[in-house]
Amino acid sequence: MAESKTKKSDYSSEQITVLEGLEPVRKRPGMYIGGTGSEGLHHLVWEIIDNGIDEALAGFASRVEVTMLADGGIRVIDNGRGIPTDIHPKTGKSTVETVLTVLHAGGKFGGGGYKVSGGLHGVGVSVVNGLSEKLKVTVYREGNVYKQEYSRGVPLTDLKNTGTTDRSGTEIIFYPDRSIFESTEFSYEIILDRLRHAAYLTKGIYTSLENEKTHERYSFYFEGGIQSYVKHLNIGREVIDEDIFYVDKTVQDVQVEIALQYTDTYTETIKSFANNVLNPDGGTHLTGFRAALTRVVNDYARKQGLLKEKEENLSGEDTREGLTAIILVKLPDPQFEGQTKNKLGNPEVRGIVEQVLGEYLSYYLEEHPAVARKIVGKALLAARARKAARAARDSILRKGALDGASMPGKLADCSNKDPKESEIYLVEGDSAGGSAKSGRDSKSQAILPLRGKVLNVERARLDKMLANNEIVSLIKALGVGIEESFDTAGLRYDRIIIMTDADVDGSHISTLLMTFFFRYMKPIIDGGHIYLAKPPLFELVRPGRKASIFIYDEDELEKVLDTEIDRRKKEGAKIGQESERFKQAGFIEQKRYKGLGEMDATQLFETTMNPDKRVLVQVKIEDAEKADAIFNKLMGSEVELRKSFIQTNAKFVKDLDI
Repeated sequence: MAESKTKKSDYSSEQITVLEGLEPVRKRPGMYIGGTGSEGLHHLVWEIIDNGIDEALAGFASRVEVTMLADGGIRVIDNGRGIPTDIHPKTGKSTVETVLTVLHAGGKFGGGGYKVSGGLHGVGVSVVNGLSEKLKVTVYREGNVYKQEYSRGVPLTDLKNTGTTDRSGTEIIFYPDRSIFESTEFSYEIILDRLRHAAYLTKGIYTSLENEKTHERYSFYFEGGIQSYVKHLNIGREVIDEDIFYVDKTVQDVQVEIALQYTDTYTETIKSFANNVLNPDGGTHLTGFRAALTRVVNDYARKQGLLKEKEENLSGEDTREGLTAIILVKLPDPQFEGQTKNKLGNPEVRGIVEQVLGEYLSYYLEEHPAVARKIVGKALLAARARKAARAARDSILRKGALDGASMPGKLADCSNKDPKESEIYLVEGDSAGGSAKSGRDSKSQAILPLRGKVLNVERARLDKMLANNEIVSLIKALGVGIEESFDTAGLRYDRIIIMTDADVDGSHISTLLMTFFFRYMKPIIDGGHIYLAKPPLFELVRPGRKASIFIYDEDELEKVLDTEIDRRKKEGAKIGQESERFKQAGFIEQKRYKGLGEMDATQLFETTMNPDKRVLVQVKIEDAEKADAIFNKLMGSEVELRKSFIQTNAKFVKDLDI
């Protein structure tokens, strides 16, 4: 391991401030890590990683290395200064033990331990210790090696000096408590994503992950920092220019780092961070960014005559269409709204970000006139499309119609008007829609048949969408509006169920619909309202055509056939005389369903719509960034990326209709 950067520091026990004890952690872990499922389990890893990243932010570390141990533990090593080992004046214990056993004991509460830190609540390593069956800490500091072991937050040994070293840093090995967590299986992909983001956001840091069980290993180092991040996000998108705007400026102890680049897409991808912590709801830094961007682009357009005197200014929405941007601010005392740090609240940050971006983006546009004209040109096209969309909305529908004031004629609505007791099936084709209408429970189930392929919204602006009958019917039926009129309070159904054929065309239609929901109605997905119906693939017909068995996938088919064959063998049936396996199992026919229209109304209801028997898959977005990239690959304009995605994932396909 490389040695850490040498820098003078008074980092010692005086910088470790004690606020309160640790006992509540094991009683109510959810208060500290959000829950005891996968998210909470991985939060333990984030707390340790973030300590190493904080050392890097302070300029004392250059590496954070994570290992998923073969015996189920996690090891995290950084090459920072190492936790202080002297006796803490308030606790009378070593500072290592104080940090590991006392809640809110850390170097982030004043005293000069850290100027900038992502983990500000100070609960990190002590909470990990309290929720671990076993934890081992090794500190490499001032030429010595110190070790100590714990179990469920209780020291098993004193801190011992075990030798000398020329290394510097901290090593934590922990094993999550199996009596607390639903599962203690860590995900390689989830941890890898976290380390990738850490490397993007901390320019020049090396992060790595190794899985001892699978021998997988990956490392990250991005000299370009957030510029590399923007480039990564734009993979598969056509950029209007290869150059990426970048500024790194410190004003009044607030460091502002911004990177941005425009693409040919119609959506914006803006991620804002404070001290390396993602703020999904934005905050003052995002507000300042938006204000500066809109002002600078309009000023340039006016100055160059690209916007005429009588033309109205470009809106913020126009200037952000197709924009990919990373906003990263680092400040001594960030104020977040809520414990989850979703939104930055420091009022002074808005003015600082607006000042920095306004000044440097103006310089950039003046010095890069070709890029500037492309940016303004794209914004002007967006403005025209916005006006066309408004005109289309006004000409197609009466005011309020998109919000559900008038229902599409082909919608077979349910009689129940309580959204919590209602669901809507989006059905592929009129024939399947007819069967669904005949077989449904009309009190709670609405049916909306969709004719043909739904418009690919990944390649269409709103004005084109509103000229598409299927999209308009869908918007009207759901009652939530679109774009600026979108409001989930108007949602007319608690469950929106996509029901398509179990073939390639059906999968394509499902993907088109999911693209629409992800791009224009993501809060509906986040609210858990979107489901995929899973129609049966096979029907096993018994002699006399009594009580058929419906099968939903290949694995289930094999299990049912094996069970029936074993049962018949025990009963003395002559299995060897039958050639096909379904006949060996005692069935007279094995049907393979390719379309919903192949089933009558009763069969469709019993197999796919009956709440007591149906199989529904709820759609969730665990990683919005990955989802964005996948939709771009599948539905965007880059054929090679789509081909590569299909080739990579083809090995996971069990059943393919061609």
